[in-house]
Amino acid sequence: MATTKTPDQVRIERTFAAPPDAIWTLWTQPELFASWYGPDGSSIPVVEMDVRVGGKRLLCVEVQTPQGLRRMWFTGTYLEVVDNQLLVYTDAMADEHGNVVAPEQMGMPAGHPALTEVRVELEPVDAGTLLVLTHIGIPESSPGAVGWAMALDQLAEQLTSASSH
Repeated sequence: MATTKTPDQVRIERTFAAPPDAIWTLWTQPELFASWYGPDGSSIPVVEMDVRVGGKRLLCVEVQTPQGLRRMWFTGTYLEVVDNQLLVYTDAMADEHGNVVAPEQMGMPAGHPALTEVRVELEPVDAGTLLVLTHIGIPESSPGAVGWAMALDQLAEQLTSASSH
């Protein structure tokens, strides 16, 4: 796994021992997405996805903190959808109705962008699928790179679990 961080993007390349359509399904089916997405210890109680160009997405990430349960909502719009190959969507912090909320209101550091873009590219390779995830707009100081690495570890576990059944 290679992780590259620049001030304005996080790029992670991972090879999975699964075909592109298996990974695509885990990214585009709400109940399956909820089963792996998010940092360690989080849960995803709400996922709404209309996976088509112009379609909306809304999800809630719950994390247990020393101060209690914290709920964070995210919304976005799908910009590009090429089955089993490319998924591009915007991502923004939101309220439970999908209204964009300023990152500072959600406890993020000043200067955190209100709107970012996530690109998921899937390419068949001999060992399975090369996934290239690029999250554009995340500052280098953001915990986004660590969160994505955790989520992709959980995605790998899901694929391993699915193939052993």
